[in-house]
Amino acid sequence: AAAGLSYVGAYVINTYKSYDNFLQDKYALLPAVIIMCIAVVMFIIGLIGCCATCRESRVGLGLFLAIILVIFIAEVSAFVLGFVYREKVKTDVQGTMHSVFEKYDGKNPESSVVDYLQEQLHCCGVKNYSDWTTTQWFNSTGNNSVPLSCCRQDVKNCTGRLDQPQEL
Repeated sequence: AAAGLSYVGAYVINTYKSYDNFLQDKYALLPAVIIMCIAVVMFIIGLIGCCATCRESRVGLGLFLAIILVIFIAEVSAFVLGFVYREKVKTDVQGTMHSVFEKYDGKNPESSVVDYLQEQLHCCGVKNYSDWTTTQWFNSTGNNSVPLSCCRQDVKNCTGRLDQPQEL
């Protein structure tokens, strides 16, 4: 279990690097750091449990049970907090994404992150392709199209034009 949690925490931290322009709040990594810390603690607790079992120590097994109960209470608390604050996180991420999309010009680093995000998640805009109609880039290009990263990967010769939404 500790190895699995370590993998999940490391994966989240590694994935964060690809999307750090969308998550301006550095506390977004806090859950991943907590997961990795819990993995270390679980490894130590697992060793305590194994040693207590091998020695058949009642005190060691009692300590193991108490630690497991504390971890269970912490997990339930984390679940409740995640459930309570899910809308706040959603609103914050969408607001940040809108500001990054507004800075899109096809050349700057934010633009490459937007293109990467749209290609990896197979999406276009924050909610849909119509989000692009309010951006400065859309109004400055004057060709009534969205970036090519919005195009479906199975469509050849996609131009990103809004009059062909089936290609987006």
